[in-house]
Amino acid sequence: MDIKKLIRKNILDLKPYTSARDIYNNPSGILLDANENNLGSTFDEIDGLNLNRYPDPHQNDLRKLAELNFGIKKENLFFGVGSDEIIDLLVRIFCEPEKNNVIIPEPTYGMYKVSCDINNVETRSVLLTDEFQIDEKAIGKACDEKTKIIFLCSPNNPTGNLLKKNDVLSLCENFNTIIIVDEAYIDFSEAESLANEISAHPNLIVLRTFSKAWGLAGARLGFCAANEEIINYLFKVKAPYNISALSRYALKKALDNVDKRQEYVSKIKKERTRLKNQFESSAGIIKVFDSDANFLLVKVRDAKDFQRKLFDEGIIVRDRSSQPKLEGCVRISIGTEEENDLLWSAVQN
Repeated sequence: MDIKKLIRKNILDLKPYTSARDIYNNPSGILLDANENNLGSTFDEIDGLNLNRYPDPHQNDLRKLAELNFGIKKENLFFGVGSDEIIDLLVRIFCEPEKNNVIIPEPTYGMYKVSCDINNVETRSVLLTDEFQIDEKAIGKACDEKTKIIFLCSPNNPTGNLLKKNDVLSLCENFNTIIIVDEAYIDFSEAESLANEISAHPNLIVLRTFSKAWGLAGARLGFCAANEEIINYLFKVKAPYNISALSRYALKKALDNVDKRQEYVSKIKKERTRLKNQFESSAGIIKVFDSDANFLLVKVRDAKDFQRKLFDEGIIVRDRSSQPKLEGCVRISIGTEEENDLLWSAVQN
């Protein structure tokens, strides 16, 4: 597949913003090129963190860390301000406003459509099957020569299920589009990441985040794994210093705590099973869907009433009943053991 044929012409011709440090990668010595405050930072120093300096625009530190921890080559990695920034950049790279379109199998995460709407790119909704799996025939009917991206979420939000790997790879092989797979919740499943497939499928982009299993939602850090050519275009269009030094520091500290991450994942999966069993014993619950994520999709008689009653008890859950195929459904994140006990008590009342 020729990736260049999918990329907007103005992006192909774009001359990106460059600094002296782009020319002299990882410079040292007396730095008088970027109008920084060379005297220092008003922020008290932590572990030698120099906030008066702009961070590496090439993300070499982050990409090396990810290569070591996830086994993906540095050249195939790009970091964004959460996965949301990467989603927006990919829409801008591949989709011409008012000309191209994007396919979104639903129900799924709402930011795919929001990013397209912001960029004035048409979205075409295709329903997942009743089992919340890919309907390739329906996607084929929705696609045309102006389709540039197909968004997928696996495990899917808000349904919680993994998409079948063979179905995803079939789309990569049979469609002349970019296939984006959002794996924000993959850590809570038993499946391997599809990032292992990017070398065999140049149109596949896999999104990952540190907001969930790693507990870094406040740091706003995500990354994608993709063909090196696509990675180069992401670097071409991103803001020069999109990942702050503080977020980088948080990630380095978190990656030193892999055991804690494993502990969190184990506890969340255990609580997920406990909550599911409890909910299934409740007369007020119609169905609890299987989940490979850190939440449960629960069908009740009246989602808005259910949400309101829990709110009155100081518990906030997400009403998803307005999405396709999700009538009466709410999404409930897995909390601490104590929070889940209070939730179960409120559900029973």
